[in-house]
Amino acid sequence: MSKNFIFTSEAVSMGHPDKVSDQISDGVLDALLAQDPNSRCACETLCTTDYLCLAGEIRTSPDLTNDDFEKIARNVVREIGYTSDDIGFNADTCKVDVLLHQQSADIAMGVDADGAGDQGLMFGYACDQTEELMPLPIALSHRILNHLNEMRFSNDVDWLLPDSKSQVSVRYENGKPAEITAIVLSTQHRDSVKRDDIEAYIRETVIPATVPSELLNASTKYHVNPTGQFLIGGPHGDCGLTGRKIIVDTYGGWGRHGGGAFSGKDSTKVDRSAAYMARYVAKNIVAAGLATECEVQLAYAIGVVDPVSIRVDSNGTSTVDESRLEDAVRKVFPLNPQGIIDHLQLRRPVFRQTAEGGHFGRTGEAFTWENTDKVEDLKAAVAG
Repeated sequence: MSKNFIFTSEAVSMGHPDKVSDQISDGVLDALLAQDPNSRCACETLCTTDYLCLAGEIRTSPDLTNDDFEKIARNVVREIGYTSDDIGFNADTCKVDVLLHQQSADIAMGVDADGAGDQGLMFGYACDQTEELMPLPIALSHRILNHLNEMRFSNDVDWLLPDSKSQVSVRYENGKPAEITAIVLSTQHRDSVKRDDIEAYIRETVIPATVPSELLNASTKYHVNPTGQFLIGGPHGDCGLTGRKIIVDTYGGWGRHGGGAFSGKDSTKVDRSAAYMARYVAKNIVAAGLATECEVQLAYAIGVVDPVSIRVDSNGTSTVDESRLEDAVRKVFPLNPQGIIDHLQLRRPVFRQTAEGGHFGRTGEAFTWENTDKVEDLKAAVAG
């Protein structure tokens, strides 16, 4: 691969219809874990104009009722900001159908023996492009939307609505970020504001607060609400589904993805827990200075305790042979499902906050997979 290229990543806000669905699904998961840490959950959500549908499999004790799940969904939508009929979606008036049922006994049988909740392959990635050890395009895309969201909740302006999308293109020279070539931002708004005023606000307030000035120049292109207006958004503008923003959730297309979504799944599902562990492993390798970038693949079989394969790929940047890194990873990190759950503390109700703003490159007590507490252990294992 050439070391001179342009790479683009996108992010979507908490009010994007797919993210509305993700947050509701993880809101259900958190409610189950709050009453029973051993709950099982695979909750999918669909949202569209004036309508929500929750479906999937759960196992918990004691049981929550359909009325409880409906209340959870409405509260999530309300907190996102969809609270009026004039924007096509209202937490208090939309119809809600709850179609959740008991987890399959066939799946439960394997998981109860501490095996993986499904087969699959998961990837984790880290690199030294940013302080949070994430690829720069996705990190900046999230920063822009997170700041815009803060401005909406603080009522910095009165025309911002919940649905937004950002996109950042970065030009690399010799594999290092050299400049930002384009920034795209589309944000839902009230009809009381003009497009020129929106663009001025984004360029004068949001971009300076989120994007390194040294990467901007006179040739950087800005596309703000390029269609001219964005009045119809959220579930009223587009149907939302859980798990449809897996690239936004991870690394913005930089690095591989195993295909499994995260939201609505308890951590016996390795789609989620092993992806978190793979990120944790990759981040600690980079933080230890053992590579400047690292991709980790884990693969599992349903009902089987240990991973069927482990791979560490540094793209030629590691300071030691990758086989030594793989040996060190096996020694330092618990890679079976129960070990992952225990080490990363994944039986807590902390998941709704992961469903907006990305699952990686985050700070806070909930994001245990972002810790770099295995650096010294890795160095010792490699040296040994």
